[in-house]
Amino acid sequence: MLPDRRKPAGIPRIMIAGTHSGCGKTTVSRGIMQALRRSGLVVQPFKVGPDFIDPTHHTAICGRISRNLDPFMMGEDGVAATFHAASAGADISVIEGVMGMYDGLEGTSMASTAHVMRILRTPALLVVDVRAMSRSAHAVIKGYRTFEPGINLAGVIFNCIGSPRHRAMIEEGLSIRALGFIPRIPELGMESRHLGLKMAFELEADPLPGNVVLEHCDVDGILEIARSAPFLPAAPARPRHIIPDVTIGVARDEAFCFCYHDNIECLERAGARIAFFSPLRDPLPEADGYYFCGGYPELHAATLERAPCRTAIRSAAEKGMPIYAECGGLMYLCKSMTVGETDFRMAGILPGSARMTAGIQALGYSEGQWTGGPAMAVPGLPIRGHEFHYSAVEPGRDARFAITLNRGTGIMEGRDGLTEFQAVGTYTHSYFSPEFSESLVSAARNR
Repeated sequence: MLPDRRKPAGIPRIMIAGTHSGCGKTTVSRGIMQALRRSGLVVQPFKVGPDFIDPTHHTAICGRISRNLDPFMMGEDGVAATFHAASAGADISVIEGVMGMYDGLEGTSMASTAHVMRILRTPALLVVDVRAMSRSAHAVIKGYRTFEPGINLAGVIFNCIGSPRHRAMIEEGLSIRALGFIPRIPELGMESRHLGLKMAFELEADPLPGNVVLEHCDVDGILEIARSAPFLPAAPARPRHIIPDVTIGVARDEAFCFCYHDNIECLERAGARIAFFSPLRDPLPEADGYYFCGGYPELHAATLERAPCRTAIRSAAEKGMPIYAECGGLMYLCKSMTVGETDFRMAGILPGSARMTAGIQALGYSEGQWTGGPAMAVPGLPIRGHEFHYSAVEPGRDARFAITLNRGTGIMEGRDGLTEFQAVGTYTHSYFSPEFSESLVSAARNR
């Protein structure tokens, strides 16, 4: 019998971990979510780490917003609070891990899949790609089971089985519960681009992962393991929402699609009502401040150049409107964006020019402090987040910056937060703290 849905601390939960990136954990996670949904269960999805793309696929499958769980950005209490709040009303929570199970910040366990397993007392399935090995897979599994104490590795899914004989050779030495033997199926691959897989809204719904899991995995066994997860202590309570008295316009479309849902809720708790809009298609909505998250503006540069929002947001900035932008949003607020050999006019708010590059410019966590500038940038306020971009911004000679990083690259030499008027743009995809959300809402309120 399933636990009372009003008690999320007792909810069944399972982590889908992997030996390394590319072992198939994303495909297996999607397949398990689809299989559980088809059985009539309410599934709450999660993703370990700062990923924006995998959660869109989880959300499309489960019909519930997939949440990120990242101890570096959120803190351990934040991970627990998000898990408890999002799991309410679900029958089971499925968490997709990140990279290899023990891969964390700078060679440590911080923010790894194993770290989140310990925080949430969650059993895991290990996805093992067994191409070009058989008995050696058991040595790998033994290492993962014993590498760190307190880890509940409850079962294994063997991926890329080459033949019935290959499977028999692996079964010969089993020392852990096998929950699946998935054959090599080239069609299981997903389309990718420079920042990873394509977003869910760009692809048609694909039932194949679910079909494969139902055919080749023990779904009842997976449920049994999830239901064996121990009870979790209550998470720290989050503050109640303030009655909204300002409006924050949030850009959300194909060009601006990298946003942590927790950021939106954090703004709402600080007293903001959210007005979503598309800079590609919509006029700029009336609001007291604006938030442009990251995404793929380079794929839509011509449309962004023609759209009326471009000049409207420039006019709002000149009137002192608080505007916060991250990565792709930073590029949009610049004077121009160069894609290949073509220059496109952008909003012209920030004194810099953006250009796409052939190679990656930054990848990893970032951390620093606001040093001043626009009203939202309270000096000394910490900022934590993540960078991942194939672009560069060349600031003007007299450019001012509102953030100093002690970890990460930023726009240049550890400086981030290019600022002009009451607008600021960063390469850091930040996870909003309550203090920053309050400062942004306050700036909108005081405008």
